[in-house]
Amino acid sequence: MTERRLPLPSADSLSADQRRVYDAIRSGPRGTVPALFMAFMHNAELADRVQALGALLRYDTSLEPRLSELAILAVARHWSCQYEWHWHAAEAAKAGLPDAVIEAIKHRRPPPLSAEDEVTVYDFSCELQANRAVSDETYDKALALFGPAGVVELTALNGYYAMIAMTLNEHRIPLPGGAAPQLPT
Repeated sequence: MTERRLPLPSADSLSADQRRVYDAIRSGPRGTVPALFMAFMHNAELADRVQALGALLRYDTSLEPRLSELAILAVARHWSCQYEWHWHAAEAAKAGLPDAVIEAIKHRRPPPLSAEDEVTVYDFSCELQANRAVSDETYDKALALFGPAGVVELTALNGYYAMIAMTLNEHRIPLPGGAAPQLPT
């Protein structure tokens, strides 16, 4: 990745509004303030709303963490977002996705999924990202498995992480601590 395009404010240079958001993110479920949110911090209200929506979608939906992380990996790979992949490949493993699944997605190969809920989440996410819509068959499977709320949450999760990937890619936010990119180009 080439050099970052957007200057990120430092924690000690934040305005009162930015500091409020920074502290809310740090004291929330993430426990830290990733550079992603420092990019949004150029508009404190936007940063606050983005982080709140992300926390809801990541930690407080009807989808199990392994399913949410599977959807996030599908989005990260679709957008070739190194930063998103960096964080969520590890989270997916913690949530119980096998290394073989994570590696297959990383290399754009069909992942060895056998659980119906995982196949449905993966198909839904890939179709939505690639086609901007899912087939009736995939939608009906998701609706039967997750109900109306789950399908709305899965759609929102895909949209949110696509927005995050676009933000990270467009502003060239570097990987933390000089980490090496994991996704093949």
